[in-house]
Amino acid sequence: MREDGSVTDSLHDTSIRGFASDNYSGVHPEILDALAAANGGHQIAYGEDDYTRRLHEVFADHFGRDVAVFPVFNGTGANVVGLQSMLPRWGAVISASTAHINSDEGGAPERVGGIKLLTVDAPDGKLTPDLIDREAWGWGDEHRAQPLVVSITQTTELGTLYTPEEIRAIADHAHGHGMKLHLDGARIANAAAALGVPLRAFTADAGVDVLSFGGTKNGLMFGEAIVVLEPSASEGLVYLRKLNMQLASKMRFGAAQLIALLEPAADGGDGLWLRSATHANAMAARLRTSLEALIAAGEAPGLGFSQPTQANAVFATLPAGVPDRLRERFRFYDWDAAKGEVRWMCSFDTTEDDIDAFVAAIREELARA
Repeated sequence: MREDGSVTDSLHDTSIRGFASDNYSGVHPEILDALAAANGGHQIAYGEDDYTRRLHEVFADHFGRDVAVFPVFNGTGANVVGLQSMLPRWGAVISASTAHINSDEGGAPERVGGIKLLTVDAPDGKLTPDLIDREAWGWGDEHRAQPLVVSITQTTELGTLYTPEEIRAIADHAHGHGMKLHLDGARIANAAAALGVPLRAFTADAGVDVLSFGGTKNGLMFGEAIVVLEPSASEGLVYLRKLNMQLASKMRFGAAQLIALLEPAADGGDGLWLRSATHANAMAARLRTSLEALIAAGEAPGLGFSQPTQANAVFATLPAGVPDRLRERFRFYDWDAAKGEVRWMCSFDTTEDDIDAFVAAIREELARA
């Protein structure tokens, strides 16, 4: 802040754009407005505030009247604490080997949660009843961690989608074996936008027991939520959240963001969650179709795709050296460097100009290659 009260310039170059992660984007202006509106006066700490009470009503509108909502700081916290509440100490979780809980959470489920993960290879990131059965065995064997929860991700870490029918089949299969179903919804809004269905269609209505609801990748500053859809599937969350350092004292600010994200628009149109996710998905589709046009025209030698583009992620393969040169202009991650596989993510603030500039850069580097 300058002496005259004006705001100083940003420390970073705000013109730089990237495709590494939807976490790279800033905070949606409507979320910033909601934070400012929640900032006045005093409110009771640790969730006894007006905003957290309203948050329960908003989630009930989306998922059903019996839901319980527990705001947390981040997605790893939501997954670890939610899964802990679903398991006894001897329980294990079946997941895809690519699942975030297995590959991107620094061992937190095992080290912090004390949870054994039983992973299955799934080339498209999606579990099926048959894949689940590769690890769904050994009940009653005192030498084996007991498989008691199945965890899936929507959209998956490979950008693919489960249909509501596929999730219902998994839920029925898990429940038939006495297991519970957890859903990591880091990009749940992108999934609903792509499927064209309400959030509850592939969660509460499809048999999901506990949900990690993601907001940061869809325009929030911070904060996710654990949503208990089946009360009998979860126990002790009120204690586990604190024990795992996920209880916010000023919870109103996490709740205010989620309310702004999920409440219906004042004009009766789509809520912010759906508008933002629909836009991100559309930008990924524009990127994919633009690159497919280059391939069809013979202007993208060596470019291929490794997964379908079903939401806001594009998985592609590039010739050796091209990813590193491209990263000099646009940040993104290798997914499997040995295969030349990369991941490009689009966000609520990705523009058509961003896509067109990136496509032009890809075309240039492929021509050099």
